[in-house]
Amino acid sequence: MTAPRIEAHGWSLRSVDVFAQSWREHGWWCDETAGDVARRLAQAEPDRIVVIDGQVRVSGAHLYRDAEHIAQHLLARGIGPGKVLSFMLPNWHEAAAIYLAATLAGAVAHPIVPQLRDREVAFMLADSGSRILFVPADFRGFDYGAMMDRVNASLAQPIETVVLRGDPAGHTAFSALLEASPSPKPLPCVDPDSVKMLMYTSGTTGRPKGVLHSHNSLHALIRQIERHWHVAPGDRFIVPSPISHIGGSIYAFEMPLLCGTSAVLQAQWDAEGAARLIDAERCTHMAGATPFLDGLLGAAQASGTRLPSLKVFICGGASVPPALIRRAQQTFAKAAVSRVYGSTEVPVLTVGALETGEEDKAAETDGRIGIAEVRLDQGEVTARGAQMLRGYLHAVDEADAFTSGGYFRMGDLAREEPGGYLVVTGRAKDIIIRNGENIAPKEIEDLLLDHPAIADIAIVGVPDARTGERACAIIVPAGDEEPDCAVLANFLGERGIAKFKWPEQVVLRDELPRNAAGKVLKHVLQAQLGGNLKP
Repeated sequence: MTAPRIEAHGWSLRSVDVFAQSWREHGWWCDETAGDVARRLAQAEPDRIVVIDGQVRVSGAHLYRDAEHIAQHLLARGIGPGKVLSFMLPNWHEAAAIYLAATLAGAVAHPIVPQLRDREVAFMLADSGSRILFVPADFRGFDYGAMMDRVNASLAQPIETVVLRGDPAGHTAFSALLEASPSPKPLPCVDPDSVKMLMYTSGTTGRPKGVLHSHNSLHALIRQIERHWHVAPGDRFIVPSPISHIGGSIYAFEMPLLCGTSAVLQAQWDAEGAARLIDAERCTHMAGATPFLDGLLGAAQASGTRLPSLKVFICGGASVPPALIRRAQQTFAKAAVSRVYGSTEVPVLTVGALETGEEDKAAETDGRIGIAEVRLDQGEVTARGAQMLRGYLHAVDEADAFTSGGYFRMGDLAREEPGGYLVVTGRAKDIIIRNGENIAPKEIEDLLLDHPAIADIAIVGVPDARTGERACAIIVPAGDEEPDCAVLANFLGERGIAKFKWPEQVVLRDELPRNAAGKVLKHVLQAQLGGNLKP
């Protein structure tokens, strides 16, 4: 659906004027940004801890000081209202200052998943028009500076790379941006309706799509969470979910400012470490995909703790077994545990079922519908609300994404139960969700079709107890060679494709089932594979 659009600092956004007044009246949208709130916090509660990263405790005053210094350096580089700032960082405390600096400068924050590699990074930087990228010197044995040397060589206009926690190796050292600017400029007055975040998500076309959120759409998301997830000032969110995802970013960057909470960061998921961290820091909230909850349960039981400080665990993503929710409800001392449902485009569409007496609904449904309006269009979930995206980076991506009434097509099938509970029954879109990461099969299929040993290929998602889903490649060989996972891994690795996208299983077939129009019948393949595949 094509909709009226407005221009905001060079960004083309969908017009929502017909709904905006109501959203403001209900308090979902407002007339200030998180930068305004951070400024007040630094003055009124300078010592309140907002971010915990190992032994580092970042106060409100410390966070604002660093963010303001970074913002001044951004403005000196011409990175102000409407310009894109990218960061490709683990869950490190420095990322909170970088994100806030983008807000203060009126720039658009663009988080990139650290597991991505040359090909994906080059595409996103060029597609977004990014002007600067923040990376670690090294993370999990990967040299990000060297990657950016390769990426910049492929870009028409190389961008500045800022390196954290290590030798910048010819790039800009992050420490230089923490120094006070010799000629500071007045910070811009930032429009809460302007674009705040650009986040790419895999689409069924195989080309990542840039999702645009405004300061106000994220404000609505935070206020909804605050209302329904028993959030109170002084609460602590443990954040192992990547800050490059919509979930991790709001728990680490937004809620400490808007809700008075603290973010306890974990750079790499470690279930045993998370259990210890929750007890040591008295964490009250955690959200994550199925593997996070399953791992935390095992670690808690192994160490003999019931995590008594935990009030809420929110579980989303693919394949959340009801039995897992029930086990968590019985294991944790007092935490309400619930399934939820949403997407980057419409985050936290359902708010869970966290009240006393809702335990069965928490396990058997995907939770109650929150502030968004939801309609089931021939079973497909469509939604319209204050927390929804303000559009895609490219308007062409919206052609089939919205209904005539402005409802976003979530791409999932569901039914609604009495009381406003939603039960997601399947996906209309061809997406695999592995460990909370979206994989577009078409992207990988298109690449692998260039392999000389592959005549035809289809990649489907199959259930996996550890990761929720895994990618299985059904291959028709081109000759006598029988491609296996190692062959595919080498081929994709050489092309700079992130490891989490590599197929984890290969099944060989003489042909693929297709309909009269030639489309591969993936549902037939999944039905044939069924439970016969083993991890």
